[in-house]
Amino acid sequence: MQSLEEQLISCPYCGEQIEVLIDQQEVGHEYVEDCQVCCKPIIVSVTSDSMGNLFVSVRDENESY
Repeated sequence: MQSLEEQLISCPYCGEQIEVLIDQQEVGHEYVEDCQVCCKPIIVSVTSDSMGNLFVSVRDENESY
């Protein structure tokens, strides 16, 4: 069974808060999610701590990692 968690993120382009669904199996991965407001691609990175808490960071495609 997949565990999905809703997270609020701020678009690095337009600054609007949008809701994304994060799959716990994506921990350690990056993927692209288009902003629901401005339609620009957001790079989403998912990490977790030793307690299993998810952390989501976002950046635009022109930012270096």
